[in-house]
Amino acid sequence: MPEANIAKTTKHLGVRLEDSWHAFRERNARGRGMAVNVLPSRGYGLAGADDGWVRVFARIVLAPRGAFDNGELDARIVSDGVRGWRNFIASPIPFAEVVATVGGQEFTVDADRGGVLDARIPASLTPGWHSITLRCEDSEPSVAEVFVVDGDVDFGLLSDIDDTVMVTALPRPFLAAWNSFVLDEHARAATPGMAVMMERLMRARSASPVLYLSTGAWNVAPTLARFLSRNLYPDGALLLTDWGPTEGRWFRSGMKHKVDQLRRLASEFPTMRWLLVGDDGQHDPEIYAEFAKRYPQNVRAIVIRQLTPSEAVLAGGRSQGTVDSTPGVPWVYATDGAQIIAELEKLGLVEADERRTGEPG
Repeated sequence: MPEANIAKTTKHLGVRLEDSWHAFRERNARGRGMAVNVLPSRGYGLAGADDGWVRVFARIVLAPRGAFDNGELDARIVSDGVRGWRNFIASPIPFAEVVATVGGQEFTVDADRGGVLDARIPASLTPGWHSITLRCEDSEPSVAEVFVVDGDVDFGLLSDIDDTVMVTALPRPFLAAWNSFVLDEHARAATPGMAVMMERLMRARSASPVLYLSTGAWNVAPTLARFLSRNLYPDGALLLTDWGPTEGRWFRSGMKHKVDQLRRLASEFPTMRWLLVGDDGQHDPEIYAEFAKRYPQNVRAIVIRQLTPSEAVLAGGRSQGTVDSTPGVPWVYATDGAQIIAELEKLGLVEADERRTGEPG
């Protein structure tokens, strides 16, 4: 039997079914004259003349002509409120070949089997925000913003999204489906005080990276980016995943996704000390504790937003305390951003608010 056929028969059934579904949707979309679109998402990178790089994210899809402008839906649709199901309509292009222009150089990179581009590209860029141009086939050029970090920067902020910066009551299945497919994006509620906390934290750290880690699908990246911007959270890259099957599972593991991304960051930024922000609804404390034990030199502190009793019930209960498992790494447990700020002041991570303390300005 040819090797290609052997490889095909050994694929997980879920993978084979999904690949067939994607192939059918792509053929159908191309037959209807749909246009190729590159939907970019913010990325990040490391400055360096010889060893610099950027990590670029995007989705490559087929959609009606004019449906997207640089990866964004028509402004009138967004202003009216985008229902979650709209994020899952466009047909992905598996293994799409994308041309990325970085610092005047062109690189050819490939999307994965779900049409998601996650590529690390060598680049000699200065610290700060940069624009990367992406094209696929005859698509209009799209621009992905990447934040390049100086190698001397030793502080970064990484935050969970669900029930940390956004009240979602995940991960109960029916509520997850409602929030992802039905809910109007303008109805999503920001967690009280968390945007202010992050702004205070990053006010004097403009050279530090901000990353948002979530088990959400890449389909919802534009919605999440608009939510973060609308609620005045610091600009940063999204680290999302794919809800489809893998070679060994019917569904991807959200915990494994978070663990893998954290370990990757430890490898990419070996001298960076992260402030890890999450909630106690499910597994954030355990994931962060495991990371702190494995990479204590890469953790400045762990911040856990405590859910209200009703949120805890919807989220499936609270995680057990893990504070004592990471000696030397401070933990902050608080119910909202204001209380977290007070605790971060004690750790010297946020300057005291003179208006609140009554000290002269």
